[in-house]
Amino acid sequence: MKTRVFTDKEDLAPAAEMLKGGGLVAVPTETVYGLCVNGLDERAVAALYEAKGRPEVKPLSLMIPGAGAMDRYALDIPPQAYTLSEKFWPGPLTIVLRTKEIIPPITLSGGQTVGLRCPDHPMTLALLEKAGIPLAGPSANPSGRPSPKTAAEVLGYFDGRIDAVLDGGPCGIGRESTIIDMSDVPYRTLRRGALPDSEIDEALLGAMRVIGLTGGSGSGKTTAMKYLVERGALGIDCDEVYHRLLRECRPMLDEIRDRFPDAFPGGVFDRKALGRIVFADGAALTDLNKLTHRYVREEVRRLLRGHARMGGTLAAVDAVELIDGGLGELCSFTVGVVADRKARAARIMAREGIGEEYALSRIDAQKSDEYYERHCDHVLHNDGTREELHALCRELFGI
Repeated sequence: MKTRVFTDKEDLAPAAEMLKGGGLVAVPTETVYGLCVNGLDERAVAALYEAKGRPEVKPLSLMIPGAGAMDRYALDIPPQAYTLSEKFWPGPLTIVLRTKEIIPPITLSGGQTVGLRCPDHPMTLALLEKAGIPLAGPSANPSGRPSPKTAAEVLGYFDGRIDAVLDGGPCGIGRESTIIDMSDVPYRTLRRGALPDSEIDEALLGAMRVIGLTGGSGSGKTTAMKYLVERGALGIDCDEVYHRLLRECRPMLDEIRDRFPDAFPGGVFDRKALGRIVFADGAALTDLNKLTHRYVREEVRRLLRGHARMGGTLAAVDAVELIDGGLGELCSFTVGVVADRKARAARIMAREGIGEEYALSRIDAQKSDEYYERHCDHVLHNDGTREELHALCRELFGI
């Protein structure tokens, strides 16, 4: 067999016909060269395993021309798979999904999932369009040898043993694609490759609907969060996050000790001692807030990323300092919950068993309704019953 070499100036129709006829064709991608066959042709796949010396217990992923082809080969595709494909395809990301029966068992090594990838190289994308078939394409090297980054390296391995090579020049990245399994939750990274996990997590987080809730004592923001949680949202109470970090986050405690050593009598953290320091000194309180807001914000981001990996699409963040603490930047939109001063006092009194004068003094020390009008995307006026607040939530959130 003579291995034909195609350049980017040639018609790729003959290479497409080779693949449709069961041939082996090496192609360039943005990572490394791949050795491809028709992924739906059992005999061609068997020839690919033999050429590479690849154990048949290792499944093959399929190259496809784009996200629009996913539903031809996969079942139960979560919306987050489309989020990632739209963000990173063409590119070095393989998405594993539940397979349709159209793909033969040999391609999948008898498994129930298939990896799909859209390579970022114009020649290979053109070949996929011309061939109209998914291409099984592991790296174009004998198993155990380095992955090739040029057509010459491919020929060094397979000249005379495969039908053709598409010479698209050197591969730019030189690392295999990242593989993420989205056939079940949590979504798991099976192979860390050219695309970092952090970029995947940020894309999933960016597609999530995150509703930021803020307001003063007795306003009803916690009730609004419970409404969302009952409808499937992840609820994050930032006050709870802060107090957990005070118990568990050693780096944050170390920074607090460096700035406020008197809050650690005998080397042990004392919350009341810290309170006495910062509430008597405005500059000290500003320093503490700046320090702790940073840790709370990063912990909230971590919780949201974890929710996204679990397939979550909705979250609610409840924080008094939602705006000033920078948490609003993580949200799709922010909502200030406000209420009449007397209504707020009555709720606080009923909840905490305190007198009206003390309840009103607490309210007067907090941010005004005008603050939320200025800084939030939406404002909910909660002067009525719980049922009336639920109706307002239903109208605003659409759920």
